[in-house]
Amino acid sequence: MIRVGLFIDTFFPMVDGVINVVDNYAKRLKDEEFEVVVFAPKTRDKKYVDNFSYKVVRCKSLKVFFLDYDLPIPAFDRKFKKALKESKLDIVHIHSPFAVAKAGIKYAKKHNIPVVATLHSQFKKDIYRSSHSKILTKIILKKIMRVFNKCDEYYAVNSKIAEIFYEYGTNHLPLVQRNGTDFVPVIDEEKSIKLVNEKYNIPKDMPVFLFVGRINALKNIYFIVEALSKLKDRNFKMMFVGDGQDMDELKKRIKKFGLQDNIIMTGKVMDRELLKAIYFRAKLFLFPSMYDASSLVQIEAASQKTPTIFLDGSATSATVTNNVNGFIAEGTPEKFAEKIQEILDNPKLYNTVQEGAVRDLFVTWDDTVNEMKEKYKFFVKLYNNKQ
Repeated sequence: MIRVGLFIDTFFPMVDGVINVVDNYAKRLKDEEFEVVVFAPKTRDKKYVDNFSYKVVRCKSLKVFFLDYDLPIPAFDRKFKKALKESKLDIVHIHSPFAVAKAGIKYAKKHNIPVVATLHSQFKKDIYRSSHSKILTKIILKKIMRVFNKCDEYYAVNSKIAEIFYEYGTNHLPLVQRNGTDFVPVIDEEKSIKLVNEKYNIPKDMPVFLFVGRINALKNIYFIVEALSKLKDRNFKMMFVGDGQDMDELKKRIKKFGLQDNIIMTGKVMDRELLKAIYFRAKLFLFPSMYDASSLVQIEAASQKTPTIFLDGSATSATVTNNVNGFIAEGTPEKFAEKIQEILDNPKLYNTVQEGAVRDLFVTWDDTVNEMKEKYKFFVKLYNNKQ
């Protein structure tokens, strides 16, 4: 039995891509060969209670009033340190480079067990966006890379992120380990289309474009609205699925460009079957984010035969080849609109890319975690042989 510790510096009830990755790993690391423990900070939500199929060990954290997340302080939490000490881990897997992850690395070094990392975020962009200081960004990034370089191996979510982290200062080019999805293709296609059409009052044959994610300017959501305003034919519906701090501003932009009749704001959709149907109903998934590293939503879209349009140069576009398994547009609203129009005018191209998206991008979490299990076994065996 191999006992895996997954270490992350934010966790539920917050929700983001990294948290979903850890959750999906943990769900699948409970079988006859593996056990798992997730180490994470406590939440500021006093009413929240963990209810998982796997064990979660929480550490104390400090509330940071100007941020929506808290500062974990595992070094000052005796109960957490005792639980970690008694965990009897065989391998540590970190998903962030801060206090909780450092506790995992410290444990691994002390007990002479392997430690690996998954590289999720473009930290340089995040730090500079918060600090507006190149010097501070350089200092903090150097500290982050010191943490990752204590690991035996690191895995990037795509080839672009591997290159970015190599530029940040990893000891070698990270390996690629793609994320997956818990979605499977819809079974009753007609039923799914009818469900979405009736729920959101969409005409039967009208093209539907889709964005799923946080309604946050970082996701380049205003770009979507401006691009859609430049389409020659406004016979379409655009669905924004999600909620976030920039909802009011997004609505202002929609009104500014006169797209009120074209756009549907669904809010969060917690029903996974409904969300799957929405993906299937959409003709195109619009994802012009330059912020994301490798979003889970593009894999979810591919699972439902819905190709994605990315911006040229984005990290998220690293998994696709233009007009083969996805679409890549130049970085202006005009060019993005032109790409949408090109796709709408060319059904043969669309069908080719639709098939390519499913073939090349649809990866299940079962496949992803099974690949990682083999890597865990390799490193545990390697360390045992060393001893």
